[in-house]
Amino acid sequence: MAPLTKLDPYGALIEPATLKLQRLLPGPIERCWDWLTDSDLRKQWLASGEMDLTPGAPFEFTWRNDTLTQPPGARPEGFKAEHSMKCRIVTVDAPRQLVITWGEQSEVSFTLEPQGEDVLLTLIHRRVPNRETLLNVSAGWHTHLDILFARARGTEPTPFWDDWRARKAEYAQRLPSA
Repeated sequence: MAPLTKLDPYGALIEPATLKLQRLLPGPIERCWDWLTDSDLRKQWLASGEMDLTPGAPFEFTWRNDTLTQPPGARPEGFKAEHSMKCRIVTVDAPRQLVITWGEQSEVSFTLEPQGEDVLLTLIHRRVPNRETLLNVSAGWHTHLDILFARARGTEPTPFWDDWRARKAEYAQRLPSA
């Protein structure tokens, strides 16, 4: 397969309640797998939480978005400095695919595919329950993946909350309202 050179950074609905995003990360694939599964690495771009990579195993993500970037930007009213969510491992095919439950209702899959020296990360978030949640997770995943991209390349990401607010407004315009 020919290496990809450019991806649309915006997520797209591939079904009414399913969001898909992609990023091209520096390889090798094992390094990218570590960014997904190692709590110390993952907390630098998403959330902490030790994972037992056994299908059915429970784990908990804990977000501290104010610590992801310096400065963090202005946290929106109603958002806490720390938030946790119980999840469960669904599928593990190391180092190519990780599928997890996202709380009680949703499911997220991370698929890694070598593209020359880089790795294509495809994230699919299924069963998003409503539009407000869709806008929040679209903006959230977009911003978190931008931070992962920056961290993996050794560059400084832009302020998390400022980017999240901007992305949420953009997704409100980009994604259908019904």
